[in-house]
Amino acid sequence: MAKIEGFRIKNFRALRDITIGTLSTLPETEPLTPITAVIGKNGSGKSSLFDAFGFLADCLKLGVEEACDARGRGGFERLRSKGEKGSIQFLVRYKEDDNARAIDYSLVIGLDSSGRPTVKKEVLIEGEVSANSFTVLLVRNERGNVWIDIAGEGEINAGIQLDQFFNRVKSETPNSELEDMRKLGIATLGSLKQHPRISAFRRFIDGWYLSYFTPDAARSLPLAGPQKHLNIHGDNLGNVVQFMEREHPKIFQSILNRIAGKIPGIDKIDTEKTPDGRLLLRFNDKGFHDPFYAQQMSDGTLKVFAYLLLLEDPTPPPFICIEEPENGLYHKLLESLVQEFRQHATGTKGGSQVFITTHQPYLVDALSPEEVWILSKGNDGFSTITRASDDPLVKNLVDQKLPLGGLWYSDYLDAR
Repeated sequence: MAKIEGFRIKNFRALRDITIGTLSTLPETEPLTPITAVIGKNGSGKSSLFDAFGFLADCLKLGVEEACDARGRGGFERLRSKGEKGSIQFLVRYKEDDNARAIDYSLVIGLDSSGRPTVKKEVLIEGEVSANSFTVLLVRNERGNVWIDIAGEGEINAGIQLDQFFNRVKSETPNSELEDMRKLGIATLGSLKQHPRISAFRRFIDGWYLSYFTPDAARSLPLAGPQKHLNIHGDNLGNVVQFMEREHPKIFQSILNRIAGKIPGIDKIDTEKTPDGRLLLRFNDKGFHDPFYAQQMSDGTLKVFAYLLLLEDPTPPPFICIEEPENGLYHKLLESLVQEFRQHATGTKGGSQVFITTHQPYLVDALSPEEVWILSKGNDGFSTITRASDDPLVKNLVDQKLPLGGLWYSDYLDAR
């Protein structure tokens, strides 16, 4: 299962410079766990962190200029950390599986001479430079010049600074040139069969699922027709139910059984097609003869159903990111929901790495210190982030069976 091991963000809103997990420059740190939760007070930067993943995914799909304006972001200058003049930067370390070499992807976004957002630098490296065993898969500059597969294993002395190496490479003739400087190199080159490693990384990011689910969207009346995957807003919930009923009836029945154990009374969920081709999602309650429709169901019921349906996707996304999944849910459901996320993220048959932001201590109670990161706002107005397990006192208290969410509620995490 492909997974993110580390992520660094620079000059993105309140995140002037934060790192979670491990990077090539931080080999002593532990990688991100299969399920990761970020906590913090209001205004600490949780939404900015969530949107950083969304922004990178949008850069791949839309290009950097459109990504700056998408989802109400307001353009590059509103995204760049206040008072900063440098570029927005991302560094992602990921592995295709546990046995693969790590890949580091670096993206630098700035303004061109006309004041429009553009890619200043893009680099994809496989392997460990410090171990003298790495391959530079892609180097790209702001003029759209691209150098591909420019170093094989062991060809470069690890003592040479990587920037010096890139400068040497850039004096040579590029392999190709991109026509649109605002499009990512991995978006264009990753579509070509001759670059399988670049293609694999492009597919990885392209497959991210960032949940912008809203119960009102799930209550909409889509046109009938089965669909394989739940979309980010959840307005095709009924279409996915149609698909699961038809193609995976046993898996769908197991979802219904689990929902029945979490939400008393739910007996059956199916769909009904209206005369004008619309699709109604029906919830049958054991105590009533007539079904309830999605428009009548609570926010919490629709969210739990949507999350379980997402986790049972036959071809799940490699990375699922959900902002505050607890909203609208009964607090005793949260531990069960975390168990569902963890079972999916650590499944032997493959699953998704799960990343959530939360402000609910009951949810944090179900997590380990290694899985929890604390965002705090510094006196300068910018966010800092630490791992709960890095604090020996917190780890010792959890080892003594004190719940992690209770420690957070008691200011053992934020205040330290």
